[in-house]
Amino acid sequence: MIWGCYHMVKNRSTKDLSLSSNERLYHTKKNFSIFKFPIIKNLTSTHVKFYTFHTGFKKKREDLLIVVFDSSVPVAAAYSKTSTPSAPLIWDKKNNKGFCKILIVNSGNANAHTGMRGIKVIDNYVKRAAIKFNCSIEQILVSSTGVIGEQLDAIKIINKFPLVKDSNNKDLLSAAKAIMTTDTFPKTIMKKIRIGSKNIRIFGFAKGSGMIAPNMGTLLAYIFIEANFSKNVLKNLLHSHLETSFNSISVDGDTSTSDTIMLFSTVNPKDKKVVKETDIKKISKTLKEVMFQLALQVVSDGEGISKLMEINVSRAKNYQQASSVAFSIANSQLVKTAIAGQDANWGRIIMAVGKADSKVNQNKIKLKFGKLLVACNGQMFNKINIKKLDIYMKNKIIKINLDLGIGDFKRTVYASDLTHEFVRINADYRS
Repeated sequence: MIWGCYHMVKNRSTKDLSLSSNERLYHTKKNFSIFKFPIIKNLTSTHVKFYTFHTGFKKKREDLLIVVFDSSVPVAAAYSKTSTPSAPLIWDKKNNKGFCKILIVNSGNANAHTGMRGIKVIDNYVKRAAIKFNCSIEQILVSSTGVIGEQLDAIKIINKFPLVKDSNNKDLLSAAKAIMTTDTFPKTIMKKIRIGSKNIRIFGFAKGSGMIAPNMGTLLAYIFIEANFSKNVLKNLLHSHLETSFNSISVDGDTSTSDTIMLFSTVNPKDKKVVKETDIKKISKTLKEVMFQLALQVVSDGEGISKLMEINVSRAKNYQQASSVAFSIANSQLVKTAIAGQDANWGRIIMAVGKADSKVNQNKIKLKFGKLLVACNGQMFNKINIKKLDIYMKNKIIKINLDLGIGDFKRTVYASDLTHEFVRINADYRS
């Protein structure tokens, strides 16, 4: 994978990261992430406008995003497979028919496990939004993120509708900031491609830092393509790249109640649809990179992260085996704490392999940290270079390369380590 998209911040302090109203405050003067990604500034679009407000769901900073499209546009969405979905997931699945005029996202309150009242709250503010923006409720999508179990106050959202005016629309970066909770930085991306005689932009933003595990989509993410697609083509594009992006990351192994990713076609519907197979393939390739980079930003901002693990499993018997082994390593607390402690405790990785799949042949396993072999032929490699290994474990990106030696399938996943800071953040989340 390409790692040149960001550089590492040399010094990181967590002592100033404080929680207030379930948020790890974003600091504008200093970025506390160990990685620094390019931030897309001043990006606006002719056919979609972003409006952000502070309502009081969070004590400080903006916590409401309203996205307004010029007209009802095609949308494809994928949601968490959780059996305890939030009210917005239930509402969207029931009401939306594949087109969107208005998207409403709040942070600071997940509106999850709130019973029928949570659904009625959405009905309330959506009906008011439909009147305000002259559309049907079927053309409105909603998302919420934050604390689970607290009732959402619809009035806080409704009171901001009169303030949605062309004169105060914001940019993509503002939209990304408004949906942050425990994130330490806003996650944005934009790519340009040439289709025929036109330049097409694919841009988007995401939030996510904790409760991240693959089961689609482990976060909130919104992506916009400046090209006219049918909703079926959009759906195919979105689902084609979920596995290699948002379903290839893990912070804590916990799948959220609110996971949502949406892909919008943002141009005037009167424009000619993209139907040429070569054009669709070209756009699909760029979308794949956009989705991967957003997912990478999310896992790189895992709560309390000090190191990012890239886990490469190769020569597995089948894809399922490669996946189960990779995520067993990614989600092992013992592996994650060893990586955080810069300890090349490869035995913990062997343990994680064994508990994931009983059909692995341990005598065929080859295990490396980066390019440094540590185990093979069913035992520790007898020529381990401890000095080089100690130096390698100080890196911010640790590559765990595991060759199972029994097939032709492979899987790469990304995960954060487990630090004292992770415990502090989650022990005080509701404080």
